[in-house]
Amino acid sequence: MSLLEAQQLTMRFGGLTAVNQVSLTLEKGSIASLIGPNGAGKTTFFNMLTGIYKPTAGQLILENKNITGLPPDRLTTFGIARTFQNIRLFNNMTVLDNVLVGRHCRLKTGLLGAILRPPTVILEEREANKKALSMLEFVGLGASKAPELAKNLSYGDQRRLEIARALASDPKVLLLDEPTAGMNPNETADLTRFIYRIRDELGLSILLIE
Repeated sequence: MSLLEAQQLTMRFGGLTAVNQVSLTLEKGSIASLIGPNGAGKTTFFNMLTGIYKPTAGQLILENKNITGLPPDRLTTFGIARTFQNIRLFNNMTVLDNVLVGRHCRLKTGLLGAILRPPTVILEEREANKKALSMLEFVGLGASKAPELAKNLSYGDQRRLEIARALASDPKVLLLDEPTAGMNPNETADLTRFIYRIRDELGLSILLIE
């Protein structure tokens, strides 16, 4: 069953066409890959899927809803999460806080609640921390890494942290932009097995760039 559909997506920057009428269907529970040389427009295509770029033409459909041109925060709420080719973490924040950033889109607390901190807000914060810790366990970092600064993790663990942050948003679709870039063969094999675990244990659909 179709989960995500890109219909003739096109992205132009002035007179330059970076992506030209690309269509793609991602089925529920599937893993698919975009493969091509540098400069082919793969990351630009991802940027359209995640709202960083608004397509010049075409439509993006998620579960039969037209979500074309919505901003990144709205698309995250709808269930699209991503990682980046160049790791983007908050280096001077803890590992746990990085994952909590990914959970923010599911929290209902507003400014007043954050100031007054009623019991419902405290409960929500506890649940968010529980979710974040469970994602750290799932990606293989564990609670012991939670208080460390993100910048002190190894390269491979930073990759896993970025995935944990994306998973904390409860996505339906996970987009991975060259997730094995910079890894040695053993790390690549481990991450490949881990991607299958994400699909099999969390039931996500995964689209990746290689």
